[in-house]
Amino acid sequence: MKYRKFGASGIDVSVVGLGTWPMGNDFFGAVDEHSCIETIQKAIDIGVNLIDTSPAYGTAYEAEAAVGKALKGRRDKAVISTKFGVHRVLGTDGYTITGDYIRCLAPSVAAAELENSLKRLGTDYIDIYFIHWPDLNNGNDGALELLAKWKKEGKIRAGAVSNFSVDQMKRAVEVAGINGIQPSASLFDRSNFENGVIPFAKEKDLGIMTYGSLGGGILTGAFEEPPKATGKELRAGFYDFFGEAKWAKCNKVIDTLRGIADARGVSVAEVSINWVLAQPGVTTALIGTTKPANIERNARAADWELTSEELSKIEESYKANMA
Repeated sequence: MKYRKFGASGIDVSVVGLGTWPMGNDFFGAVDEHSCIETIQKAIDIGVNLIDTSPAYGTAYEAEAAVGKALKGRRDKAVISTKFGVHRVLGTDGYTITGDYIRCLAPSVAAAELENSLKRLGTDYIDIYFIHWPDLNNGNDGALELLAKWKKEGKIRAGAVSNFSVDQMKRAVEVAGINGIQPSASLFDRSNFENGVIPFAKEKDLGIMTYGSLGGGILTGAFEEPPKATGKELRAGFYDFFGEAKWAKCNKVIDTLRGIADARGVSVAEVSINWVLAQPGVTTALIGTTKPANIERNARAADWELTSEELSKIEESYKANMA
């Protein structure tokens, strides 16, 4: 496994990180907690030290709870990143959590979130603590001030933001001295390269932890047809790659990735992960899975790099089919 510094935080993170959104048991299909725990422990065993989670992953905090259980007795081997500011909405009975989300960074709410995450994770500090999304109602400054305060108190090692614009990031650097960002980024999602978010982070020496690095799974090349939004399988509503307008185009590019993978004797997912890691400024790519075999296979992407010729071939295919 390879490791990189997460910006100026001094924290070493594996270039492939484990994302736990699929462990929420409510968005990427039904999951088994035991398998999730085994996956997290397998990640640690093979050198994937970065475990990313959030209280918003699951209607009853399933992902954070699984991380806490998996890291019991192994806390010193993990870099835990989690988030605050996104909440699951209570139903009409006042206590049942629904599938809806609300963004709230009110300081009093945020302070309670930190303490609750610490309890679920079974730790007295969080390595990298993210503001999950900007709050258009309450503003971001109060939460940014808390990040700076919590860092001084030793409750977090580094403050960071996710899904922020360049202007919002500038303010976060000014108020909180953030050390990193978590933007969406993949071969099929280049928005944060094009809108200046990732270039700005690189310029300011912020760690860049990408999510959606496999595009909800489409960039594994494993889907023979788009998953249908039903029950706990909802990824098609978040990733437009599965829609009719893009599905066929994406698969032409995936055919190019498959050719490179076959020639190297690696998986399509490894090629896709390597594309993300080859982008200037990217520190680490999060890969979400609930299966030990998948994290073991995906982690192999850290063992090699795409050549300039392979990167050019991928770019030519992307421009011919997606641009």
